[in-house]
Amino acid sequence: MNVVVRHGMSLDEFLAWERGQPQRFEFDGIQPVPMTGGTVAHARLVRKIVEALTRHLPDEYEAFGGDLKVLTKGGRARYPDVLVLPRDADPGAATVAPVLVVEVLSPSTAPTDLSVKPDEYAAVPSILAYVIASPENPADSLVLKKSRSWAAEPIGMSLDLPEIGLSMTLGWLFDRM
Repeated sequence: MNVVVRHGMSLDEFLAWERGQPQRFEFDGIQPVPMTGGTVAHARLVRKIVEALTRHLPDEYEAFGGDLKVLTKGGRARYPDVLVLPRDADPGAATVAPVLVVEVLSPSTAPTDLSVKPDEYAAVPSILAYVIASPENPADSLVLKKSRSWAAEPIGMSLDLPEIGLSMTLGWLFDRM
């Protein structure tokens, strides 16, 4: 019996391959994973989070939507829904070192966002917090902070990251979802 053995890509092979692709892919350490479209609720929450962060961040930081790549633990590449970078980040960089990462849950991404990505993001030295936001049920939203040993805690009504001078209320983000 013949068995086809499929070997995974290396991170370097993925990065070279991805440059020629018309769409974005994450890399799970073995193979490319296509980034699929989301829902209106997902896109609305991402937009609201970027807008809120833009208003509340100190001048030395700025918020971005999901177009920037972060290299994580295990030779993986991720495109978080929202991230915050120091304003002096290299404008030509293909990969970035965020201080804050936000993933908005969807049915297709929730298992990875909740079980795999916390460990990956915790291993990135620059990341101080990982927010998991649920457009379906705001009460399920969590924040994991390095200052608290990366333990999950409910978001409640505010996001406080004194390390970067950020403090903002969150309840209104989920209005009219």
